[in-house]
Parts: sequence; structure tokens; C-alpha cells
Amino acid sequence: MGLKRTKLQAVQSVTGITTVGIFTVGVTNTGGPVGVASTTYVRGVIMHNTGLATATSSLYVYPGGTARPEATGYGVTAHRLARVDINSNETFFFEPNYPLVLTDRDFVVVEITQPSTTVGGAGIGSAINYQLLGDTDI
Repeated sequence: MGLKRTKLQAVQSVTGITTVGIFTVGVTNTGGPVGVASTTYVRGVIMHNTGLATATSSLYVYPGGTARPEATGYGVTAHRLARVDINSNETFFFEPNYPLVLTDRDFVVVEITQPSTTVGGAGIGSAINYQLLGDTDI
């Protein structure tokens, strides 16, 4: 199979303190003409805080068949790849040395929480844009 360089998804804007899945292999339509994503190679994730204050952003990758964290309202730390406090109007790039390989029903989850009191920021009014960068099989 060949790889299709495409936008894996449109920019996902997540508002407020929440935990939400933003990409599922075999379910999510890609942003380009490929259709539903099959084996996917995530090369990076861009996170940009457009909100009013500092918020903590976490990135998780769950294997297929795992219970979705939206039901519990929080992510499982065993699946967390990154956690960072992002100030208002600040951007963070998560770029592993080797692409993350996601197969059927693996999914990407993001979580926005209130930062610790030492960092400041309430998390309220948070709005973080997420963009997955990578390729998918065609």
C-alpha cells in the first residue's frame, strides 16, 4: 500500500475543561480526499491555546477495543503521551522521533484541565486548537 500525504483532520477546537476523542482509525474521515483513515502514521500534534488563561493540555493514544474516556471524564495516565501547561496564545508542538503507528480502532484523545495553582490560570474559558499531522495508507 502507498501512503497518502493528507490532512488527517480539520483543526479541532476543544473548549472548556473536558476529555474528548478527536481521531479514531477506521472511523474518522480524513481532511483530504482519502476517505476513512486506515493505518495512520501520526508525525506530530500542534496544540494552540486561543483561550483567556493558562490551561493544561494532555494527549493520549488508546489501543483499539479500550473503553473511551469520555464516559469517565478523564484520561488514563497509562495512555498519556504528553501533558503541558499552555499559556494564552501559546503553541506547543508534540513531535516524536518516529511516527506513532495507529491501526484499526486505535484513537487519539485530548484533555483540557485546570493547571496547578503554582502555574496560575483557571482553565475556565479555555479553548485549545489541535491539529494532527501525518499520513495514512490508501
